[in-house]
Amino acid sequence: MAKIAVLGYGVVGSGTVEVIEKNKEGLLKKAGQEIEIKYILDLRDFPDSPYKDKFVKDFNVILNDPEISVVVEVIGGIKPSYDFVKSSLLAGKSVVTSNKELVAKKGAELLKIAHEKGVNFFFEASVGGGIPIIRPLHQCLSANRIDEIAGILNGTTNFILTKMIRDNMAFDDALKTAQELGYAERNPSADVDGIDACRKICILASLSFGKHVYPDNIHTEGITKITPEDVAYCENFGGSIKLIGWASRQDDGKVAVMVCPAFIHEDSQLAGVNDVFNAILVRGDSTGDVVFYGKGAGKFPTASAVVADVVIAVKMNSSSKSLYWEDSDQDFIEDTDKIVLENYIRVNGVSKDEAEALFGKVSYLTRKDAPEGELAFITPAISEKDCNEAVAKLGDKLLGRIRVLDY
Repeated sequence: MAKIAVLGYGVVGSGTVEVIEKNKEGLLKKAGQEIEIKYILDLRDFPDSPYKDKFVKDFNVILNDPEISVVVEVIGGIKPSYDFVKSSLLAGKSVVTSNKELVAKKGAELLKIAHEKGVNFFFEASVGGGIPIIRPLHQCLSANRIDEIAGILNGTTNFILTKMIRDNMAFDDALKTAQELGYAERNPSADVDGIDACRKICILASLSFGKHVYPDNIHTEGITKITPEDVAYCENFGGSIKLIGWASRQDDGKVAVMVCPAFIHEDSQLAGVNDVFNAILVRGDSTGDVVFYGKGAGKFPTASAVVADVVIAVKMNSSSKSLYWEDSDQDFIEDTDKIVLENYIRVNGVSKDEAEALFGKVSYLTRKDAPEGELAFITPAISEKDCNEAVAKLGDKLLGRIRVLDY
């Protein structure tokens, strides 16, 4: 019998407990032994819970119990999660987590400790909720050199953009709808400012390219500046606006990483991903493009990924050799100024001659009922540095800028 502890009894924690208790018989067959939840750590009281006898408030009870072989961390954030996870690994206990912030900021360190102690640090649920992506990257696609990885990594922002596209909503109205439906938090910054997507692409890039990519080093933009006018021009362009986290191997061996809203062509496999769904495209040198699709969040989809990791942790007698990346001083990350992309630009009071003097030969877009003086176009592929300099010269004549990506 494998005895485990669950740290945190919020949405994902309670879902994890429910899945394990509900599917005991099936998990027994898959794990080769019964999985018993011995402890649930939470500072709150749950007197009416059927698991009330399992609750403890002191983490040391779990840490010092030699019967606990796997610790499930679903508290979130860095404090106290980092201390709990690190202590568990140092004590020779495997850890399973859904904590994207923890993995994005501390993944290299925690993976190293796990390997040194002969245990595992698993985090399938940290990216994509119930969508399998971490294990496919380091196992199923291990024969490939990963050249690019890109995805719609946040269901909240994808829902908001879908409402803006389908229902012609303004951003604020679409956000309010998302909040009313429970898709967005009261403080939605982590979602709409791209922070959540940044953490996830950092995890995927670290695993794909073998070195830790830290969120603080990644240029990150959210969707708060997207307008219905931009949506209309994107329709004329022949595509959709999506918030994309992406990482791409460059010719010089460095890796370009960014989170930004983007025009995506309608024939892209990502363009048709709507509402709260996520999709992750992996571009390998042998497989070509492979896409993983599904609901990227939610109580039971995320709990499903957590429990799957628990089953594998219980079965393993040593550290996973393929789930690993080195720490890094970030010298392999491409300077954002050197990234070369096409851009959508929307301006007011700028002539075509002035636009082309700044950006070169551009492709013009149209929309119904555009006011006099408004101009929108797609630039040729230019560096971020050159585009930023040109945009700065526009001053308050600039109405919008969105990058164009080829996925």
